[in-house]
Amino acid sequence: MVELDAVLGTVGPRLRSLREHREATLADVAAVTGISVSTLSRLESGLRRPTLELLLPLARFHEVTLDGLVEVPAGDDPRVVPHPTVRHGVTYVPLTRRTEGPRAYRLVYPPRTPAEGGEPRVHDGYEWLYVLSGTLRLVLGGRSLDLVEGEAAEFDTRVPHWLGNVSDGPVEVLALYGPQGERMHVRARPRRRDA
Repeated sequence: MVELDAVLGTVGPRLRSLREHREATLADVAAVTGISVSTLSRLESGLRRPTLELLLPLARFHEVTLDGLVEVPAGDDPRVVPHPTVRHGVTYVPLTRRTEGPRAYRLVYPPRTPAEGGEPRVHDGYEWLYVLSGTLRLVLGGRSLDLVEGEAAEFDTRVPHWLGNVSDGPVEVLALYGPQGERMHVRARPRRRDA
C-alpha cells in the first residue's frame, strides 16, 4: 500500500507540470474535461486521490497515455519511456523520468515553427540548448543568432528570448532546464490594446 501511495503521489506534480507546460489554466482544463476546477486543484496539490474516471479525460487533454500521468516505478530498468507532447507546433520528448529538478528534452521543430517573429518571452532560470540537426533561430535581447548542428547556447531566461525554426527543414534540439523553465512564460513587453 505504501508503494501505491508513493506512485499516486507523483500524479499531482505531473498534472501541474503538464498543465503549465501547455500554458493552460485550471479553468481551461475544466472546460475541456468536465472536471471541476476545485477537483483539479485538489488533484494537483495531492489532496484528492486520482481515479481512473479522472485520469482518462486528463490524459486525453494532455495528449499522453495513462502511464504518462502515473509514474510506475521502473525497477532496475534505467530506460526512459518517452511521452511526447506538442505545444505551438513543437514536439517535446522528455528524456528524464523525474518531475522535479533539471530535466532534459529533445525538441523537434517542424519547418517554419513557430511562425517567424514570435513574441519574445521571459521567465526565471537558465536554458541550455544543443542543436542536433538543422538550424535553430535564437532571438536573445534583440540579437538574432542562427545556431547550426553541433552548436550550443546557454542564456539567462530573464532576458527576452524567442526560439524557432525559420528554415524549410526540421530542427532537432537537446534542451536542459529546471522547473523555472517549465513554468508559464511571461511576455517580455505588454501587448498593445487598441482603444
